[in-house]
Amino acid sequence: MSTADRDKWDERYRTGSYSARTHPTQLLADWLEALPRGRALDAACGAGRNALFLAEHGYTVDGIDISAVALERARATATERGLDIHWMQADLETGSLPEASYDLILLVRYTDAKLIARLAERLNDGGYLLCEEHLQTDREVVGPTSANFRMQPNELLGTAKGLRVIYYREGLVEDPDGRTAALAQLIACRGAAGF
Repeated sequence: MSTADRDKWDERYRTGSYSARTHPTQLLADWLEALPRGRALDAACGAGRNALFLAEHGYTVDGIDISAVALERARATATERGLDIHWMQADLETGSLPEASYDLILLVRYTDAKLIARLAERLNDGGYLLCEEHLQTDREVVGPTSANFRMQPNELLGTAKGLRVIYYREGLVEDPDGRTAALAQLIACRGAAGF
């Protein structure tokens, strides 16, 4: 990402964008009981709604995002809730990922097919990748207006090479805040563990 992109994200968070989105993504909430426990990475975590949810459910969590402003907001919320989360600022497009390996990795509504493959390499054997991406559509939905920031049909599924697909869905979803999103959703596992 360019400096201008980073500045754009900082400004969005500085002006209160996404402040109402405190709930975890519904896919994560619905699948929580089936996911492996342990160490989790929330990539492109923004203000940390999913990282906070995981920490509240006993995970050891790393959250990574390009926006220092979003991470400060996430850090403040974690402190208020008494949660210990390791927050890292990094550009996921050009920077390196943490050296750690994970039992669960999330990538929610940040479109980068190459990043998904890099994240999958950080999964422990039996680890799960949970990915939710905006999907191209001609319907009126929330999210980016540019097709460059939306996956084509089956594109997300194609990123799961080398993983065992546990769940895949494309379609319209109503978010807990009542807004409609067009999403591709993937849960995949490294190795033979799982169902």
